[in-house]
Amino acid sequence: MKKATKQEIREICDLFIEKYSDAVTELNYKNAYELVVAVALSAQCTDVRVNLITPALFKKYPDPQTLADADIEDVKLIINSCSFFNNKAKNIIEMAKRVVEVYGGEIPMDEKELITLAGVGQKTANVVMIEYTGANLMAVDTHVFRVSHRLGLSDDKTATKTEATLVKKFKNNLRTLHQGMVLFGRYICKAKNPRCDECFLTSYCKTKESFKV
Repeated sequence: MKKATKQEIREICDLFIEKYSDAVTELNYKNAYELVVAVALSAQCTDVRVNLITPALFKKYPDPQTLADADIEDVKLIINSCSFFNNKAKNIIEMAKRVVEVYGGEIPMDEKELITLAGVGQKTANVVMIEYTGANLMAVDTHVFRVSHRLGLSDDKTATKTEATLVKKFKNNLRTLHQGMVLFGRYICKAKNPRCDECFLTSYCKTKESFKV
């Protein structure tokens, strides 16, 4: 697969910034606690589904202390329409316990501290930091992975390596580029039946066949 040239990378970057300068996450949240829980639940699950689940969850467990004390079976019941709900219920309760015990009930806004929380990997930590603090970080979900490969920005086999490549190539405006690539991948450059007729990046596309993730 052909790789994007330096000139193409600059132009792709400019177009994403122009189109998605106001882009934010589609997950609904009111504070850092709700954001961490929502992002953790969204792994391999749609934001639409998570937004249907979280109102009842946050009404019953409005802060880390209440979630830390929660009965796991009750949490499972509330989030059972989410993928991997058994594991996610366990993780968000463990996450809340650590936030209460180690961080005094406040979500730590530091990448390295965040990944010490149960169910929070590098991608989730980066998404939280990007969204909540506007940090100049990149997070690679399935949409960003697919888009970066189709545009010839990366040929890496893993999300972590793709993230490193995108950071190196883009350097700045990573927050906007992340949000833009997520929305672009979700609504235009879809895994199956990409909407090429609506795409503003067709001249940069290297393949729409591969990477149907």
